[in-house]
Amino acid sequence: MPAGTENVVFRTCDQEKERVVFQMGTSDAMRALTASQLVCNDVAAIDINMGCPKSFSVSGGMGSALLSKPELIHDILTTLRRNLNTPVTCKIRLLKSPHDTVELARRIEKTGVSALAVHGRKVPDRPRDPAKWNEIADVVSALSIPVIANGDVFEYDDFQRIKSATGASSVMVARGALWNASIFLPEGKVSYEAVKREYIRKCIVWDNDIKSTKHTLKEMIMHYSSLELPEGKAVIKSESTADLAELYGLKEYYQLVKPDSSYGYR
Repeated sequence: MPAGTENVVFRTCDQEKERVVFQMGTSDAMRALTASQLVCNDVAAIDINMGCPKSFSVSGGMGSALLSKPELIHDILTTLRRNLNTPVTCKIRLLKSPHDTVELARRIEKTGVSALAVHGRKVPDRPRDPAKWNEIADVVSALSIPVIANGDVFEYDDFQRIKSATGASSVMVARGALWNASIFLPEGKVSYEAVKREYIRKCIVWDNDIKSTKHTLKEMIMHYSSLELPEGKAVIKSESTADLAELYGLKEYYQLVKPDSSYGYR
């Protein structure tokens, strides 16, 4: 919990210790180390995001802004590697040419990271542009450490498709899991409505931050529907998890889990 605020930004439990990778954005090696030392004993690995193209990240010198600063990348990763017993990984995007991407990947490998994730798009690319799996394959061929392939994984069958196309050791899924977390079920995804309700139940149990909860719900709604429809407008107006529970017919569940809550219902 950050000083001066009551907002929880990260929460985990013993059952997740060997499964959760803590990803952060940073532009400063020592700050990254300080943050990592707070959580390193409770997670499986520390990952540095060097691929996010969003303005909030790039404006602070984080995310994809690091791709043009190989010396800073080296400083951050070697500082973490030398001072942590926890594995360190990072995620990048494609650079202007396949050669440039491979060269950066090789420099990253020399820092001693345990694995490298590669998102198959360049910084200017939009989500609608197809991910270039063939350029991820170039990185896989050039490195000896595990490479994690990322980009355009929306169905369960896509896991094997991208692994076969790239030769990657594993797969990272982002939007596909955000829209419908049941993408990981071999028998096929369950309904979007069922996933939303289960997500809210989990948020109630774990007292998830309302801003985070609303962000995920809005992403799901925008994919399957529209924020301009009544459901979307109601989510935007919601001020608490209790409001969302009432919106999705989970009022009794909320009261069962939070019998002493001060939220109340209007």
